[in-house]
Amino acid sequence: MRLLTRAVFAASIAVATGAALAATPATGLGQSWPNASDVSTNPNFHVYVFAMGGVEYIQVNDINGNVLGSVGTAGGQFITLPIGRYAQQVVTPSQPASASTSATPVAAAATVYNDGTTTVTATPLNDGTMRLNAAAAQPCTDPIDCSMKGITGQ
Repeated sequence: MRLLTRAVFAASIAVATGAALAATPATGLGQSWPNASDVSTNPNFHVYVFAMGGVEYIQVNDINGNVLGSVGTAGGQFITLPIGRYAQQVVTPSQPASASTSATPVAAAATVYNDGTTTVTATPLNDGTMRLNAAAAQPCTDPIDCSMKGITGQ
């Protein structure tokens, strides 16, 4: 009986600890490997989303964990955050890149994040930099395509 009581107690502690860990908020905005889930839609990038005060902060890292750039978004509005290797090359609907460049794209823009509300793309430039573009997501109208992309509610 005593062994059964100890086993039940140990299992209860394990479940409570697991629930507490699952409820831990994501932290680490600006870090290479933050305490957050990777929600990237592209295997060549890591994307992390943080939320605070009704604002979502979307951080894009390269495959090696280097922070490339980040945006904050709420209510359809966007702001570029001053973090990341290419923070000056982040573009939003209300903000152009803060540093002008004559560099041109060397490949098509790759979608790295799309939650059905916000889309972030990454475009490599011929000077070795990367342009990130954050914008409101276009409505997904094809149910099969939306399902494959993991977009719901469209």
